[in-house]
Amino acid sequence: MAENGDRASRDEVLEELRGAPKLVVVTHENPDGDALGSLVAMQEILTTLGKDSVMFIDRRELPLPQEYHFLPLAGLITIPPEDLEQRTIVFLDCGNLERNPAEAFRRPGAHLLNIDHHHDNTRFGTVNLVVPDASCTAEIVWDLMHGLGVSPSPTIGEALYVGLITDTGRFMYENTGPRAHLMAAELIEAGVDVHDIYRRVYEGVPYGKLALLARGLANVRRYDEGRLTVTALSAEDFSASGAEESYSEGVIDHLRAVEGTAVAALVRDRKRDGDGKLLRKVSLRASDDRVDVSRIARRQGGGGHRQAAGFTTSMSDEEVVQFLREEIAAQL
Repeated sequence: MAENGDRASRDEVLEELRGAPKLVVVTHENPDGDALGSLVAMQEILTTLGKDSVMFIDRRELPLPQEYHFLPLAGLITIPPEDLEQRTIVFLDCGNLERNPAEAFRRPGAHLLNIDHHHDNTRFGTVNLVVPDASCTAEIVWDLMHGLGVSPSPTIGEALYVGLITDTGRFMYENTGPRAHLMAAELIEAGVDVHDIYRRVYEGVPYGKLALLARGLANVRRYDEGRLTVTALSAEDFSASGAEESYSEGVIDHLRAVEGTAVAALVRDRKRDGDGKLLRKVSLRASDDRVDVSRIARRQGGGGHRQAAGFTTSMSDEEVVQFLREEIAAQL
């Protein structure tokens, strides 16, 4: 992994994982394929090593998106363990500490391993292994698996492959490097059924997801000669479609593919904050290499990658659009 990050940090993380008697593995809110794949794979790796390890997903994040229901979640807990102070906390795919909703993991003195590939990671860990040129966090977990002397079991292989294909857009995104294909080749040789994973993740679409997509496409607006392509999904859209929040996954990819689009944006209603203000989740995708959408997201307290980022806001749809138009113009 010399070309893929700080070898000293890698060795330190390996030493921590070998030496820690008890661990808890966590990831970010609204976990995607890379977050969940990395989580499941790391839990299985630690279990293979005989570790007392549990994986945590906040109960408010359940149910998980339908396409990930097949991932095994044995040992999952939804509230922080009572013996948390005795456990090393392994954060996966988490650009900053606030992206995990459980305050217990942010206590002073917590021993944190921060394993991630986001270039804007805040290095919040006791030990940080941040590899921006890795295609996904699953790629880093795959490398650590080798460092720990663990072979990819069916569970590990499938979980890592899910993380790989979802974060590289099935090997089509800019972050797809040679190691991503080497990783895929090894996992396939280890027995991963590529077609079965594809079918589980990308097919078997619930009708509510299709109905929500129809509403999202009907709401598309374009600004500044098409450089910004945006749509919004209201709480009413979700209700009328019979759709879960996770069903909006993939809508933005249709916008990103439109000719002339520099940035695609999906604005969707989430919940109300303590003051009763409606919060909106804004997802961003860049099609123009000159635009870094993570910079735009950070202006509103979010983050992500150059080509994929997001933030949460109480701004109205009109205010969000105006903000995005100004930020895109500033970079172009």
